[in-house]
Amino acid sequence: MSEQQPNNPLHGVTLEQIVNSLVEYYGWDELGFHINIRCFNSNPSVKSSLKFLRKTPWARKKVEDLYISTQESVGD
Repeated sequence: MSEQQPNNPLHGVTLEQIVNSLVEYYGWDELGFHINIRCFNSNPSVKSSLKFLRKTPWARKKVEDLYISTQESVGD
């Protein structure tokens, strides 16, 4: 019953997986440089980041866009 979304690179990927992947790839310091939001720069944690990103659509969009561009450059 679930629809396939072949053109959606975020299909099946949770926000937590996205944040963890970006932290693993960039680290908190560089991630905070790429996306200058407090939850990445001041006492960062996955939990606090998820809480903020779920409430803040513009920040979530930036994180998702960075994830997509990172995946494209890695060749995933």
